[in-house]
Amino acid sequence: MPDKLSFIVLGVGDAFSARYYSSCLAVHCEGAWLLVDCPHPIRKMMKEAPAAAQVGLDVGSIDALLVTHLHADHSSGIEGFLYFASFVTKGRPRLLAHPDVLSRLWSGHLSAGMERLLPSADGTARVMTLADYGDTTPMTPESPVTIGPFTIECRPTIHHIPTTALRIRGGGRVLGISADTAFDPSLIAWLSEADLFVHETNYGVHTPYAALAALPAETRAKMRLIHYPDDFDTESSVIAPLRQGQRYEV
Repeated sequence: MPDKLSFIVLGVGDAFSARYYSSCLAVHCEGAWLLVDCPHPIRKMMKEAPAAAQVGLDVGSIDALLVTHLHADHSSGIEGFLYFASFVTKGRPRLLAHPDVLSRLWSGHLSAGMERLLPSADGTARVMTLADYGDTTPMTPESPVTIGPFTIECRPTIHHIPTTALRIRGGGRVLGISADTAFDPSLIAWLSEADLFVHETNYGVHTPYAALAALPAETRAKMRLIHYPDDFDTESSVIAPLRQGQRYEV
């Protein structure tokens, strides 16, 4: 498994879960790691996931952070991630997202807590920007991004705010990730080109389980569920739900 495309499930829950951590995946291939979304408390999530703890996964292990969108259950850990990298591991994380997400990542999300630092106790503040903490790379449907052994493609989903689904290629295999989305047959067709794909299911402007359960058997066989509510019956699901803390090979 170490050189093949695989992923560790750090969380499977939604924004309101009292049972699970928020949905988050750490994707691995040939010694490199991608973190897909970054909820809080990301380091605790890594430490408590048996598969992640086994390999010593931590902020310093991550080669790039992919941000699908800026709802808090997918992005609330970015501040802590960047601060830990800056103060402890002395690294410069690479952040990937669609331009519509990157354009709000600092001004609409991080700046309130990160734009001023006190380098010394004399009270003189340093004004910071996102570039002081890491490097950003835009992802668009027209321009796949390559990082180490990974090539990443994206496309928009149907959601309240700009959100991107992903196809991650590595080791001759492809992993699809729906991110948050309403039911969208065209998105499912795009994801179905992957060897395995992860799809959300939830209430409201999300994808209802019944719509996914009605898909052809060959599509459901390649699908794994994530972002499900606490009352979702994982035991009776006709589509395999991901299990928090486990590692899966694509």
